[in-house]
Amino acid sequence: MIPWTPDSWQARPVAQAIPYADAPALAAVLARLRDLPPLVTSWEVERLRTQIAEAQEGKRFLLQGGDCAESFADCRPDVIANKLKILLQMSLVLIHGGRRPVTRVGRFAGQYTKPRSQASERRGDLELPSYFGDSVNEPAFASDARCPDPKRLLSAHQHAALTLNYVRSLSAGGFADLHHPEYWDLSFFERADLSAELRAHYQRVTHEIGTALGFMEAALQAPVAETSRVEFFTSHEGLNLHYEAAQTRNVPHSSGYYDLSTHLPWIGERTRQLDGAHVEFFRGVENPVGVKVGATADPAEIVALCDILNPQNREGKLVLITRMSKDHVGSALPPLVRAVRSAKKRVLWVSDPMHGNTRTTRTGVKTRHMEDILEELEIAFRVHETEGSQLGGIHFELTGEDVTECTGGGIDELDLGKNYGTLCDPRLNYRQALEVALRVARLMRP
Repeated sequence: MIPWTPDSWQARPVAQAIPYADAPALAAVLARLRDLPPLVTSWEVERLRTQIAEAQEGKRFLLQGGDCAESFADCRPDVIANKLKILLQMSLVLIHGGRRPVTRVGRFAGQYTKPRSQASERRGDLELPSYFGDSVNEPAFASDARCPDPKRLLSAHQHAALTLNYVRSLSAGGFADLHHPEYWDLSFFERADLSAELRAHYQRVTHEIGTALGFMEAALQAPVAETSRVEFFTSHEGLNLHYEAAQTRNVPHSSGYYDLSTHLPWIGERTRQLDGAHVEFFRGVENPVGVKVGATADPAEIVALCDILNPQNREGKLVLITRMSKDHVGSALPPLVRAVRSAKKRVLWVSDPMHGNTRTTRTGVKTRHMEDILEELEIAFRVHETEGSQLGGIHFELTGEDVTECTGGGIDELDLGKNYGTLCDPRLNYRQALEVALRVARLMRP
């Protein structure tokens, strides 16, 4: 291996490279980013690493969720608060089901860059660069909009900072209504296709959570939100290495480097090449690092990836996020689990049941079905149990808004056009996400 520096990745092939045409403009932006305050702190990163280590030991569970691709326009208080609300409510349900603490990690405050299957997009006779997220270009299909603009990296930092500031304010102040399940939007109870058993289960869960939190408030003589701060950590795909490197710092009293653009960066399925730039960059940072792993992953390659990204085999350092689809997880996941266990690699296994289950309707609309998502999760839980391993977390693309992008949960294909607002991939809406959490909680019961 070549000696690591925050810029050593530039000597490696860069998958999903952003084609900036103006090198001096990019250099000026990166110089400014290096001078700006970091978005997160090293001690927050270390706290998350400690919690991931606890999840690896089965003492904690990780819930990761948020937008497929954040937009600058959605940096609004209501949108941010709704994301936190659904993550908090889902975590309460999972705590109830798993009888263990839950670490909440949002796909927010930085998820402004998105990998694409094709570097360019053609409409008629016009071919333009693909939309790679708001930190790179704009979604409008026009030459000026699709040209990668390095100044948008500064806008990404600004919007991430504004989002984080509001998240921290809400966390410190507490959500006055969130610990009362009677206020939750459980309108899916009214669905005709919901079984009596599931309806009774949901009602029992919300009643028990409300009773338990009510007892705590009475005993402490103060609202729960006033006696313990709710923690939220941030995550995003570290796709644009210019941005990540500019925010990577050597902090006082530490010999290592921290990527202080986020707490938990991850490497995508398209960029986890062993000799690639992304693996080279993230092998050198102190942050816990996630890696997306698809159904075609070679077990030996994943073990080698563990060696590179976590050569000291430290606890809390590496998160493997499997995204395989309901059709392939049963056959593809067991060999990976066996190989990693046989090599005695310390990892946190997390299931992303969204990406492998994307489908396109007859009218060309990209969507996902809730039952496919739940089936992949059920199989993943079963595989880990059979292999003597454990599933320590779940990863969703979701929103607190009332969108109609995934089918199921009372939404069919005819409903998709009512409020289809995603910039890239379909997300679970508020009601769907809460229903999925309630059903996952049943799989987590000891």
